[in-house]
Amino acid sequence: MKRKRFIVELGMGADLHGGDATKAAQRAVKDAMSKSCLCGLFDIAGISDPNQMQVEVRIGCPQPEKINHDAVRAVIPFGSVTVETVSGGLAAQGLHLPALGEGDTIVVAVAALTVYVAMPYTV
Repeated sequence: MKRKRFIVELGMGADLHGGDATKAAQRAVKDAMSKSCLCGLFDIAGISDPNQMQVEVRIGCPQPEKINHDAVRAVIPFGSVTVETVSGGLAAQGLHLPALGEGDTIVVAVAALTVYVAMPYTV
C-alpha cells in the first residue's frame, strides 16, 4: 500500500504572557485541528480506525529548539504523529503579568498538519 496525502490544514497559536513556545505550538495545532472533520478518511479512503492515519506536524516558531515535541504530539488524539520544528512565527513585546507567565514576550507559532493514509496502489 502506498501512503497518500489526504489533507493539509493550517493553524496559528500564541502565548501572550510568557513566551512559551510549546504552549503557542499546542494552540496552533489545536487551531488547525478545529477546522476539519476528517469524515472522508472513513467515507472515501475507507479506514476503519482513526489510528490508521499518519499525521505530520510542522511548526514554525521563533525559537523552535524550545518546543517540547512530546507535548505537541500529545495534543493529537489519533494516528501516528511526527513533529518537526523550524524557525518562523513571530515574537513581539507584550505585557508582563507574573500571574500568567514569566516575561513580556508574545510568541506566535504556526502549524501545518498533513494527514496521510495508506491506500492500495491504483493506476
